[in-house]
Amino acid sequence: MGKAPIVGHHGVAPGERAIEQLLDAGIVNVDKPKGPSSHQVTAWTRDIFGAEKAGHLGTLDPGVTGVLLVGLGRAVRGLDALLLSDKEYVCLMHLHQEVPKQKLHDTFKIFVGEIFQTPPLRSAVKRQRRSRTIYEIEVLEIAGRSVLFRVRCESGTYIRTLCVDVGEALGVGANMRELRRTMSAGFSEKDSHPLQEVKDAWQAWKQSGDDKALRNILLPMETLFERMPKVTIKDSAVDAICHGASLAVVGVTRADASIASGGMVAMLTAKGEAIALGRAMMNAEGMAKTEEGIAVKVERVLMQPGTYPRMWKDKGILPK
Repeated sequence: MGKAPIVGHHGVAPGERAIEQLLDAGIVNVDKPKGPSSHQVTAWTRDIFGAEKAGHLGTLDPGVTGVLLVGLGRAVRGLDALLLSDKEYVCLMHLHQEVPKQKLHDTFKIFVGEIFQTPPLRSAVKRQRRSRTIYEIEVLEIAGRSVLFRVRCESGTYIRTLCVDVGEALGVGANMRELRRTMSAGFSEKDSHPLQEVKDAWQAWKQSGDDKALRNILLPMETLFERMPKVTIKDSAVDAICHGASLAVVGVTRADASIASGGMVAMLTAKGEAIALGRAMMNAEGMAKTEEGIAVKVERVLMQPGTYPRMWKDKGILPK
């Protein structure tokens, strides 16, 4: 048997939302094709659903394929929280001359850890030398001058530049031939969906009311924050947070042990609804041991005011 719906006087648990509610704050893991820009793919996704607003996380060049997270409606506000999350790619690199396989493996090892890059000329950002971290590099296949490898790296790493730098380190030169993003912020390519599949699922729901395929594609906004530390708060504090008030410790009912002072956290209702994103003013232990002070300072409100009743005092906007 599945879990019984979480019911209450206010709000709706993410897994119990109607399709119309998901359209107001939903996430789609799109498998971006080669050719169009990320902005164009986002616009097509928006038009399929008839959404008023859409945005994407992490721009892919037109020639690059793979995971492109598209947020609809209020979910766009939550994408910024994942901008610095790590990414994973599979790249086809072309060597200008053949090199011994062991030399290639040894050279890749040099690039694991902190590296320094200058963005390519075609990049939209200012061309300043900057550091990025490579967490893993795995050579998948070598065929003559063609090298297929997987890389997990810090957001903002230029794989095209990485290929050039590896070629220089080898002393033979190299360039990127093809690139696919296989993971972004914990969302994998195995769970991504081509635009045609997205459109077919939408039309199936519109024409027959069958939402099974669409629910597999259109995810609640809360899926964005699954890997982020979370604070669950009292219903009486929800509307104050929706108006931008800081979260007082007395409004906290549960705090993840991984919360660190100064770190970003997601604030949730008892039903698991995303209310806002904010900066923790103390760690989880501090929230548990004291009944005074500010637990989280709100930086981005996600829930519409009025979803929960107003139950706070005008002065100080603190929960009762």
